[in-house]
Amino acid sequence: MNYWLLKQEPTGYNLDSLEKEKKTVWDGVHNNLALKHMRAAKKGDQAIFYHTGDERQAVGIVEITTDPYPNPKEIEKRFIVFDVKFVKRLKRPVTLDEIKNDSKFKNWELVKNSRLSAMPVPKPLWDDIIKKSNS
Repeated sequence: MNYWLLKQEPTGYNLDSLEKEKKTVWDGVHNNLALKHMRAAKKGDQAIFYHTGDERQAVGIVEITTDPYPNPKEIEKRFIVFDVKFVKRLKRPVTLDEIKNDSKFKNWELVKNSRLSAMPVPKPLWDDIIKKSNS
């Protein structure tokens, strides 16, 4: 299993909406590097749901329930989507400031390339985010 972080502006779509709907199509990604990361995702992988904008915090866990497939709303087939389902909320949100203030995260894409909407999370960093959320 691989681990990911998926970012979303909470005024557009947020964890509350996903929890209510139970599942959704993760779409709207056009950045080439984010698309490359999404192509590497597989059914069964888990992802941190991260609210961007004014919140800038990890808020929940989702499961990727399909392999990536072409976005049916796009003409260009290079734009892909996958389906996700709600798993759980983090016990408490983990803020970007907390992450930036921890040297273990200094080379992670969330810190180095804050505009990227989909990125891998190395397992040790995933575990640390979960640990932070439980403290």
